[in-house]
Amino acid sequence: MNNSAANTARLLGAGARALLALTLLCGVLYPLAVTGVAQVFLSDEANGSEVRADGRTVGSALIGQRYDLPPRKGQETAAPDLRWFQPRPSNGLGANSVNTRYELLVSGATNLAGDSEELIEQVRAAKAAVIKDNSTPGHEPSPAEIPADAVTSSGSGLDPHISPAYADLQARRVAARNHVPVARVEQLVDAHTEGRTLGFIGEPRVNVLELNVALKALVAADGRD
Repeated sequence: MNNSAANTARLLGAGARALLALTLLCGVLYPLAVTGVAQVFLSDEANGSEVRADGRTVGSALIGQRYDLPPRKGQETAAPDLRWFQPRPSNGLGANSVNTRYELLVSGATNLAGDSEELIEQVRAAKAAVIKDNSTPGHEPSPAEIPADAVTSSGSGLDPHISPAYADLQARRVAARNHVPVARVEQLVDAHTEGRTLGFIGEPRVNVLELNVALKALVAADGRD
């Protein structure tokens, strides 16, 4: 009986020491080491890839955001602010319906099939809106010019990038709305076009938030000239 109690105590002691050691190693030392390495070598990524402008954080380079006008009374959907480059549609986003204490968006895709009448109608409406919004005096985009990312949402609904073709399509409208030369806006798009990752992964892309931050600086500088 005494041997059994002694063995039990010894096993409990060994378990407690193992628990303490593993908690210290995995719960304290390892997270501190990983955090330290991330802050030293990947500080931008570790802190959320923040984009800063005018001395404050305006968003993340990894998460898309809308550029809309304040909704009018009785208006269900806010109209886009056409002074800015617009991102992809975000039809997959939904409202948080479980925890209604906070106004949260749920990221996701529409899950509509390619032959869905609802999806087809969404694409048609989006294409018509893109043509209307980006028409300027003497120039109206043709339906053939509209790239796929201009009328379809991404899998997450939060894609921060658009294609260079979609950015170029918007350049005339952005230039006209901000009263700056088209050539300068097109140069801005070229300067913010990223190539394929490692030269072969993905497609060329433009980060909309970073492009709009640069656009704001361009418009401000042009106003001072």
